[in-house]
Amino acid sequence: MNNYSQGRFSSPADNMTRSTSSSKIQAIYELCKKSFSSSESPLPSSQSINSLCSLMDSLAPVDVGLKETAEDDRGYGMCIFCFPTSAVIPLHDHPGMTVFSKVLYGSLHVKAFDWVEPPVFRTIKHQNSSRVRLAKLSADKVLRASSGTSVLFPKTGVTPCAVFDVLTPPYREAAGRRCTYYIDYPYCGSGTDDESGAELAWLKEVRELDNLYMQSGKYKGPAVRI
Repeated sequence: MNNYSQGRFSSPADNMTRSTSSSKIQAIYELCKKSFSSSESPLPSSQSINSLCSLMDSLAPVDVGLKETAEDDRGYGMCIFCFPTSAVIPLHDHPGMTVFSKVLYGSLHVKAFDWVEPPVFRTIKHQNSSRVRLAKLSADKVLRASSGTSVLFPKTGVTPCAVFDVLTPPYREAAGRRCTYYIDYPYCGSGTDDESGAELAWLKEVRELDNLYMQSGKYKGPAVRI
């Protein structure tokens, strides 16, 4: 269960097709093309994860022109999120997806939950009898440009910052990968932790968000040959 960020930038594919020169973004694209060829592929192998993290660890803002890179109908998507100070996108999931993230500049407060298994549900009467599900906190820290590439982490802007993401497979509602948003409520059970010591919370699915705004922009980094 993952948070995401404000300020997603996208670009048309024809901005990325005319290049013969080598670039870091080209190398990342080629690795994604080789490793994540199908949206129906199983989870990435350890070798693919390590190779992609190693490439992304060396990314800097100049390598991408601080806009988006590529996203198409294959088994992966590449994008950049730019955060104003204190910008937040609500808690949301990545169903059946692996997400690699590298902070390019600035810092982010990251917070993530995992579902408690087996599933635990209850109804919160003071929230219009809302049905919620129990989850446990899996990450709550600040990431900076000096941090390595993270996998499946959420993001909330602490300072103005930008984050480069690779999603495999990308969101696609027709394939059952719809982005679902959640609100978290304090856990009111017999304790505040589970047996592993993780902090617990109740998560409520949110159908619509009235205050969420993302602005698209044109990719200005090195062209990517596809």
